Amino acid sequence: MYGGRGVGTRAGRRMSAVVLGAALLITGCSDGDGGDEGTDPGTDAGAGITQQPKEKAPFWVNPDGTAARQVAALEKAGKKQDAEQIRKIAEQPVAEWIGPDNPEEQTRGFTEAADKAGRTALLVLYNIPHRDCGQYSQGGAADGDTYRAWLDGVAAGIGDRPATVVLEPDALLHLVDGCTPEQFHAERYDLLKGAVAKLKSLKKTKVYLDAGNAGWQNPDQIFEPLQRAGIEQADGFSVNVSNFYSTQDSIAYGKQLSAKVGGKHFVIDTSRNGKGPYTQGNPDERWCNPPGRALGETPTTKTADPLVDAYLWVKRPGESDGECKGGPKAGQWWEDYALKLAKATG
Repeated sequence: MYGGRGVGTRAGRRMSAVVLGAALLITGCSDGDGGDEGTDPGTDAGAGITQQPKEKAPFWVNPDGTAARQVAALEKAGKKQDAEQIRKIAEQPVAEWIGPDNPEEQTRGFTEAADKAGRTALLVLYNIPHRDCGQYSQGGAADGDTYRAWLDGVAAGIGDRPATVVLEPDALLHLVDGCTPEQFHAERYDLLKGAVAKLKSLKKTKVYLDAGNAGWQNPDQIFEPLQRAGIEQADGFSVNVSNFYSTQDSIAYGKQLSAKVGGKHFVIDTSRNGKGPYTQGNPDERWCNPPGRALGETPTTKTADPLVDAYLWVKRPGESDGECKGGPKAGQWWEDYALKLAKATG
C-alpha cells in the first residue's frame, strides 16, 4: 500500500437508530450523545465521557465509543492508571467510519446524537469498490451501482443535520500509484465525483476528498485526480489519514496541493502523529502499527494556518492498522497499542 494508510475496516459498526437510542438510555446520557458498537471491550459504557468545548472542537464525542468502553472496563477491573491513559482517547471526538450495512441507520444514529448534543458528526466513508487493492483493508462495495445505493442511504441518514465527511481514504492515491488496475479508474472517478455532488446537496454537510500525505511528496501527480474527482465542488481535501507525518509537514504538503486546486482548504489527521513517522524497518510497512508513536494535537478548528480548517482524529487511536507487528485485523481495538500511544503523549 503506497503512502501507508492501513486505514482499517469498520465491519463491526452496524448500529441502527433504535439500538443507538437504547444505548443512550442504558448509559444515562441526557444530552443526546450516542453509541458505537465498535469492538466492545466487554462492558457497558459509563466512564463519564463528556463533550469538548464547542469553541475548541465542534465535533461530537461519542460517550459510548470503543475507547469509552475500554475506560469503563479498566475502571471496573481496578486498573485506574490505565483507565486514565485511555481516557486521553475517549474524551476526544474521533471519526465514525460508516460500514457497508444499513448506512442510513448508521448515519442517522450518529448525526441525531451529535445534533442533539449541539455538535457536528465526523464521518468517514470508506466503501469504494476494489478498496485498498486487496491488502489489509480490502473490501468495499461489490460494484458501482451498489456503492451509489449505499451512498443514497448515507445521505438520507445525514439529512439536514450537521456533518463533516472525509471521503474515501486512499481511493485517489491508489489510482495514481498504480495499485488500482486501470480498468477501474474511470468508474472510481465517476463514483467520487457523484459522492461529492450528493453530499454537497445536503444543507449542512462538509466534504473533504482524501489526498494522501506528506510522504507522497508529489502534489503534481495528485492535483489532477482531485480535480477529476470533484474537488471544485467539495469543501476541500484531507491529508495524513491514518498516517504519522508531522503536522508541520502535513501543512506544507497541503499548502502545495491547495495552490494547485484553487486554494482549497484542507484538514489534517493528527490522531497519531505526535512523534512523527516511523523511520526504521521495512519501508513498505512503516505505516502499519509502528512502535514508539504518540497521540497528536487534539481535534480543533483553531489551527496554525488559515488554509487548515481543522485538526481531526480520523483514524481512531487504538485500532489496529492490520495484522502486522503482532496486531489484530485492521480496524479492531488493540488495548496494548492504545496504551502505548497514550503513555507516549505528554
